[in-house]
Amino acid sequence: MREHGPPEVLVAAEVPEPVPGEGEVVVEVELASVTFVETQVRAGRAPNPAMAPRLPAIPGNGVGGSVEGVRVITTTGGSGGYAERVAVPAAGLIEVPEPLELAAAVALLADGRTATGLMRGAGVRPGETVLVEAAAGGVGTLLVQLARNAGARVIGAAGAPRKLELARELGAGDVVDYTRPGWEAGLAGRVDVVFDGVGGAIGRAAFATLRPGGRLCSFGLASGAFTRVAAEEADAREVTLVRGARPTPEETAELMRSALAEAAAGRLRPVIGQTFSLEQAAAAHAAIEARATVGKTLLRARPSSS
Repeated sequence: MREHGPPEVLVAAEVPEPVPGEGEVVVEVELASVTFVETQVRAGRAPNPAMAPRLPAIPGNGVGGSVEGVRVITTTGGSGGYAERVAVPAAGLIEVPEPLELAAAVALLADGRTATGLMRGAGVRPGETVLVEAAAGGVGTLLVQLARNAGARVIGAAGAPRKLELARELGAGDVVDYTRPGWEAGLAGRVDVVFDGVGGAIGRAAFATLRPGGRLCSFGLASGAFTRVAAEEADAREVTLVRGARPTPEETAELMRSALAEAAAGRLRPVIGQTFSLEQAAAAHAAIEARATVGKTLLRARPSSS
Protein backbone atom coordinates (compact mmCIF):
# COMPACT_ATOMS: atom_id res chain seq x y z
CA MET A 1 0.00 0.00 0.00
CA ARG A 2 1.80 3.13 -1.25
CA GLU A 3 -1.09 5.51 -0.66
CA HIS A 4 -4.45 5.65 1.06
CA GLY A 5 -7.51 5.18 -1.08
CA PRO A 6 -9.92 2.60 -2.54
CA PRO A 7 -9.22 -1.15 -2.40
CA GLU A 8 -7.19 -0.92 -5.62
CA VAL A 9 -4.30 0.72 -3.73
CA LEU A 10 -3.53 -2.80 -2.45
CA VAL A 11 -1.22 -4.36 -5.04
CA ALA A 12 0.98 -7.44 -4.96
CA ALA A 13 4.71 -6.74 -5.12
CA GLU A 14 8.05 -8.33 -4.35
CA VAL A 15 9.73 -6.86 -1.28
CA PRO A 16 12.93 -7.77 0.60
CA GLU A 17 12.84 -10.80 2.87
CA PRO A 18 12.01 -9.91 6.50
CA VAL A 19 15.07 -9.89 8.75
CA PRO A 20 14.29 -10.91 12.34
CA GLY A 21 15.69 -8.71 15.07
CA GLU A 22 16.71 -9.80 18.54
CA GLY A 23 14.01 -11.99 20.07
CA GLU A 24 12.15 -12.29 16.76
CA VAL A 25 11.40 -15.17 14.40
CA VAL A 26 10.12 -15.35 10.84
CA VAL A 27 6.70 -16.94 10.39
CA GLU A 28 6.05 -18.76 7.13
CA VAL A 29 2.58 -17.32 6.63
CA GLU A 30 -0.18 -19.55 5.36
CA LEU A 31 -3.20 -17.40 6.18
CA ALA A 32 -3.73 -13.76 7.09
CA SER A 33 -6.73 -12.27 8.84
CA VAL A 34 -8.63 -9.40 7.20
CA THR A 35 -10.63 -7.04 9.42
CA PHE A 36 -13.07 -4.19 8.84
CA VAL A 37 -10.72 -1.83 10.66
CA GLU A 38 -8.01 -2.63 8.11
CA THR A 39 -10.32 -1.39 5.35
CA GLN A 40 -10.69 1.87 7.25
CA VAL A 41 -6.92 2.20 7.71
CA ARG A 42 -6.40 1.57 3.99
CA ALA A 43 -8.95 4.23 3.10
CA GLY A 44 -7.23 6.78 5.35
CA ARG A 45 -10.01 6.72 7.95
CA ALA A 46 -8.30 4.90 10.81
CA PRO A 47 -10.47 5.04 13.97
CA ASN A 48 -7.31 5.87 15.90
CA PRO A 49 -4.52 7.92 14.27
CA ALA A 50 -1.98 5.59 15.90
CA MET A 51 -3.24 2.81 13.62
CA ALA A 52 -2.13 4.64 10.47
CA PRO A 53 1.14 3.10 9.26
CA ARG A 54 3.98 4.94 7.58
CA LEU A 55 3.71 4.48 3.83
CA PRO A 56 4.56 2.42 1.92
CA ALA A 57 3.24 -0.33 4.15
CA ILE A 58 2.09 -3.94 4.12
CA PRO A 59 -1.29 -4.18 5.90
CA GLY A 60 -2.31 -7.01 8.19
CA ASN A 61 -2.20 -7.53 11.94
CA GLY A 62 -2.90 -11.26 12.29
CA VAL A 63 -1.38 -14.34 10.68
CA GLY A 64 -1.19 -18.08 10.98
CA GLY A 65 1.56 -20.31 9.68
CA SER A 66 4.58 -22.18 10.89
CA VAL A 67 7.91 -21.66 12.61
CA GLU A 68 10.24 -24.62 12.19
CA GLY A 69 7.26 -26.83 11.42
CA VAL A 70 5.18 -25.79 14.44
CA ARG A 71 1.72 -24.35 13.67
CA VAL A 72 1.31 -20.93 15.23
CA ILE A 73 -0.82 -17.80 15.15
CA THR A 74 0.32 -14.33 16.13
CA THR A 75 -0.27 -10.64 15.77
CA THR A 76 2.23 -8.54 13.86
CA GLY A 77 2.11 -5.26 15.74
CA GLY A 78 -0.26 -3.62 13.27
CA SER A 79 1.22 -4.27 9.83
CA GLY A 80 3.09 -6.78 7.71
CA GLY A 81 0.56 -9.61 7.73
CA TYR A 82 -0.51 -9.63 4.07
CA ALA A 83 2.71 -11.38 3.08
CA GLU A 84 4.34 -14.79 2.62
CA ARG A 85 6.68 -14.18 5.55
CA VAL A 86 6.73 -11.81 8.49
CA ALA A 87 9.15 -11.21 11.37
CA VAL A 88 7.45 -11.10 14.78
CA PRO A 89 8.47 -11.33 18.46
CA ALA A 90 8.87 -14.97 19.44
CA ALA A 91 7.17 -14.26 22.77
CA GLY A 92 3.91 -13.47 20.97
CA LEU A 93 3.57 -16.82 19.22
CA ILE A 94 0.62 -19.00 20.21
CA GLU A 95 0.74 -22.66 19.25
CA VAL A 96 -2.42 -23.95 17.60
CA PRO A 97 -3.95 -26.74 19.68
CA GLU A 98 -4.95 -30.04 18.13
CA PRO A 99 -7.33 -30.86 16.51
CA LEU A 100 -8.07 -27.26 15.51
CA GLU A 101 -7.40 -26.35 11.89
CA LEU A 102 -5.08 -23.43 11.25
CA ALA A 103 -7.78 -21.49 9.39
CA ALA A 104 -10.09 -21.68 12.40
CA ALA A 105 -7.31 -20.51 14.70
CA VAL A 106 -6.55 -17.51 12.46
CA ALA A 107 -10.25 -16.66 12.34
CA LEU A 108 -10.24 -16.56 16.15
CA LEU A 109 -7.05 -14.54 16.51
CA ALA A 110 -8.66 -11.10 16.65
CA ASP A 111 -12.37 -11.89 16.73
CA GLY A 112 -12.07 -14.64 19.33
CA ARG A 113 -10.29 -12.50 21.86
CA THR A 114 -12.68 -9.62 21.18
CA ALA A 115 -15.81 -11.73 21.63
CA THR A 116 -14.46 -13.45 24.74
CA GLY A 117 -13.49 -10.12 26.30
CA LEU A 118 -16.90 -8.63 25.53
CA MET A 119 -18.70 -11.55 27.12
CA ARG A 120 -16.64 -11.20 30.27
CA GLY A 121 -17.12 -7.44 30.39
CA ALA A 122 -20.88 -7.73 29.95
CA GLY A 123 -21.24 -10.46 32.58
CA VAL A 124 -23.93 -12.30 30.62
CA ARG A 125 -26.01 -14.50 32.92
CA PRO A 126 -28.28 -17.50 32.21
CA GLY A 127 -31.80 -16.46 31.28
CA GLU A 128 -30.86 -12.98 30.11
CA THR A 129 -31.80 -11.65 26.68
CA VAL A 130 -28.87 -10.62 24.52
CA LEU A 131 -29.07 -8.63 21.28
CA VAL A 132 -26.11 -9.14 18.94
CA GLU A 133 -25.72 -6.63 16.12
CA ALA A 134 -23.94 -7.71 12.93
CA ALA A 135 -24.71 -11.23 14.07
CA ALA A 136 -23.31 -12.77 10.88
CA GLY A 137 -19.96 -10.98 11.10
CA GLY A 138 -16.68 -12.30 12.43
CA VAL A 139 -17.22 -11.15 16.02
CA GLY A 140 -21.01 -11.40 15.87
CA THR A 141 -21.07 -15.08 14.94
CA LEU A 142 -18.88 -15.83 17.94
CA LEU A 143 -20.94 -13.69 20.32
CA VAL A 144 -24.13 -15.51 19.29
CA GLN A 145 -22.52 -18.83 20.21
CA LEU A 146 -20.86 -17.63 23.43
CA ALA A 147 -24.06 -16.00 24.68
CA ARG A 148 -26.05 -19.14 23.82
CA ASN A 149 -23.48 -21.27 25.65
CA ALA A 150 -23.84 -18.99 28.68
CA GLY A 151 -27.56 -19.79 28.83
CA ALA A 152 -28.82 -16.51 27.39
CA ARG A 153 -31.66 -16.01 24.95
CA VAL A 154 -30.02 -14.58 21.84
CA ILE A 155 -31.53 -12.20 19.30
CA GLY A 156 -29.42 -11.86 16.17
CA ALA A 157 -29.62 -8.58 14.27
CA ALA A 158 -28.36 -8.36 10.69
CA GLY A 159 -29.30 -6.94 7.31
CA ALA A 160 -29.84 -9.74 4.79
CA PRO A 161 -31.83 -13.01 4.75
CA ARG A 162 -28.76 -15.27 4.47
CA LYS A 163 -27.16 -13.44 7.40
CA LEU A 164 -30.26 -13.84 9.54
CA GLU A 165 -30.40 -17.53 8.68
CA LEU A 166 -26.76 -17.94 9.70
CA ALA A 167 -27.49 -16.33 13.06
CA ARG A 168 -30.31 -18.83 13.61
CA GLU A 169 -28.04 -21.74 12.68
CA LEU A 170 -25.53 -20.59 15.28
CA GLY A 171 -28.06 -20.45 18.09
CA ALA A 172 -30.05 -17.22 17.91
CA GLY A 173 -33.58 -17.91 19.08
CA ASP A 174 -34.90 -14.86 17.23
CA VAL A 175 -33.58 -12.61 14.48
CA VAL A 176 -34.37 -9.06 13.35
CA ASP A 177 -33.51 -7.22 10.15
CA TYR A 178 -32.09 -3.89 11.23
CA THR A 179 -32.41 -2.40 7.75
CA ARG A 180 -36.19 -2.26 8.26
CA PRO A 181 -37.49 1.01 9.77
CA GLY A 182 -38.71 0.56 13.33
CA TRP A 183 -37.06 -2.84 13.73
CA GLU A 184 -36.36 -2.12 17.40
CA ALA A 185 -39.94 -1.29 18.40
CA GLY A 186 -40.91 -4.84 19.29
CA LEU A 187 -37.85 -5.23 21.50
CA ALA A 188 -38.23 -2.09 23.61
CA GLY A 189 -37.48 -2.80 27.26
CA ARG A 190 -36.87 -6.51 26.66
CA VAL A 191 -33.09 -6.69 26.27
CA ASP A 192 -30.50 -7.12 29.04
CA VAL A 193 -27.32 -6.84 26.97
CA VAL A 194 -26.61 -5.23 23.61
CA PHE A 195 -23.40 -6.08 21.79
CA ASP A 196 -23.08 -3.07 19.51
CA GLY A 197 -20.68 -3.60 16.64
CA VAL A 198 -22.43 -1.28 14.16
CA GLY A 199 -22.80 2.05 15.93
CA GLY A 200 -24.54 5.07 14.46
CA ALA A 201 -28.31 5.01 14.13
CA ILE A 202 -28.50 1.24 14.57
CA GLY A 203 -26.58 1.45 17.83
CA ARG A 204 -28.91 4.20 19.06
CA ALA A 205 -31.94 2.09 18.16
CA ALA A 206 -30.45 -0.89 19.98
CA PHE A 207 -29.88 1.27 23.08
CA ALA A 208 -33.63 1.89 23.14
CA THR A 209 -34.29 -1.85 23.55
CA LEU A 210 -32.49 -2.10 26.90
CA ARG A 211 -34.42 -2.54 30.11
CA PRO A 212 -33.34 -0.97 33.44
CA GLY A 213 -30.21 -2.75 34.61
CA GLY A 214 -29.16 -3.45 31.02
CA ARG A 215 -25.68 -3.11 29.56
CA LEU A 216 -24.63 -1.52 26.27
CA CYS A 217 -21.32 -2.95 25.03
CA SER A 218 -20.14 -0.86 22.08
CA PHE A 219 -17.10 -2.23 20.27
CA GLY A 220 -17.43 -1.41 16.57
CA LEU A 221 -18.42 1.21 14.06
CA ALA A 222 -19.41 -0.67 10.92
CA SER A 223 -21.76 2.23 10.18
CA GLY A 224 -18.83 4.64 10.21
CA ALA A 225 -19.42 6.10 13.68
CA PHE A 226 -19.63 4.82 17.24
CA THR A 227 -22.95 4.92 19.09
CA ARG A 228 -23.27 8.21 20.95
CA VAL A 229 -24.94 7.83 24.32
CA ALA A 230 -24.22 10.37 27.05
CA ALA A 231 -23.50 9.01 30.52
CA GLU A 232 -26.37 11.10 31.90
CA GLU A 233 -28.80 9.57 29.42
CA ALA A 234 -27.66 6.06 30.31
CA ASP A 235 -27.93 6.80 34.03
CA ALA A 236 -31.46 8.12 33.58
CA ARG A 237 -32.46 4.81 32.03
CA GLU A 238 -30.39 2.77 34.54
CA VAL A 239 -28.24 1.38 31.74
CA THR A 240 -24.53 0.65 32.15
CA LEU A 241 -22.17 1.64 29.35
CA VAL A 242 -19.55 -1.11 29.23
CA ARG A 243 -16.28 0.22 27.88
CA GLY A 244 -13.56 -2.28 28.62
CA ALA A 245 -10.02 -1.16 29.33
CA ARG A 246 -7.36 -2.05 26.78
CA PRO A 247 -6.08 -5.51 27.81
CA THR A 248 -2.46 -6.05 28.67
CA PRO A 249 -0.40 -8.35 26.39
CA GLU A 250 -0.80 -11.10 28.97
CA GLU A 251 -4.57 -10.61 29.14
CA THR A 252 -4.78 -10.54 25.33
CA ALA A 253 -2.91 -13.85 25.09
CA GLU A 254 -5.19 -15.39 27.72
CA LEU A 255 -8.31 -14.28 25.83
CA MET A 256 -6.91 -15.80 22.63
CA ARG A 257 -6.09 -19.10 24.33
CA SER A 258 -9.56 -19.23 25.91
CA ALA A 259 -11.22 -18.83 22.49
CA LEU A 260 -8.91 -21.45 20.96
CA ALA A 261 -9.68 -23.90 23.77
CA GLU A 262 -13.43 -23.43 23.31
CA ALA A 263 -13.07 -24.08 19.59
CA ALA A 264 -10.82 -27.11 20.08
CA ALA A 265 -13.42 -28.53 22.47
CA GLY A 266 -16.14 -28.08 19.84
CA ARG A 267 -18.09 -25.43 21.75
CA LEU A 268 -17.20 -22.52 19.45
CA ARG A 269 -17.19 -22.57 15.64
CA PRO A 270 -15.61 -19.69 13.77
CA VAL A 271 -17.42 -19.06 10.50
CA ILE A 272 -15.00 -18.54 7.62
CA GLY A 273 -17.24 -17.09 4.96
CA GLN A 274 -14.69 -16.37 2.26
CA THR A 275 -11.00 -16.88 1.51
CA PHE A 276 -9.06 -14.91 -1.09
CA SER A 277 -5.54 -15.35 -2.41
CA LEU A 278 -2.90 -12.89 -1.26
CA GLU A 279 -3.00 -11.25 -4.69
CA GLN A 280 -6.76 -10.69 -4.23
CA ALA A 281 -6.41 -8.51 -1.13
CA ALA A 282 -8.12 -5.62 -2.92
CA ALA A 283 -11.10 -7.85 -3.74
CA ALA A 284 -11.30 -8.96 -0.10
CA HIS A 285 -11.44 -5.34 1.09
CA ALA A 286 -14.04 -4.47 -1.55
CA ALA A 287 -16.25 -7.38 -0.48
CA ILE A 288 -16.11 -6.34 3.18
CA GLU A 289 -16.95 -2.73 2.35
CA ALA A 290 -19.86 -3.84 0.17
CA ARG A 291 -21.33 -5.84 3.09
CA ALA A 292 -21.06 -8.90 0.84
CA THR A 293 -19.28 -11.09 3.38
CA VAL A 294 -20.35 -13.33 6.24
CA GLY A 295 -18.21 -14.47 9.13
CA LYS A 296 -14.47 -14.14 8.79
CA THR A 297 -12.49 -13.16 5.70
CA LEU A 298 -9.01 -14.64 5.20
CA LEU A 299 -6.17 -14.30 2.72
CA ARG A 300 -4.24 -17.42 1.72
CA ALA A 301 -0.52 -16.86 1.21
CA ARG A 302 0.50 -20.44 0.41
CA PRO A 303 -0.98 -23.95 0.09
CA SER A 304 -2.41 -25.47 3.25
CA SER A 305 -0.14 -27.52 5.48
CA SER A 306 -2.81 -28.33 8.09
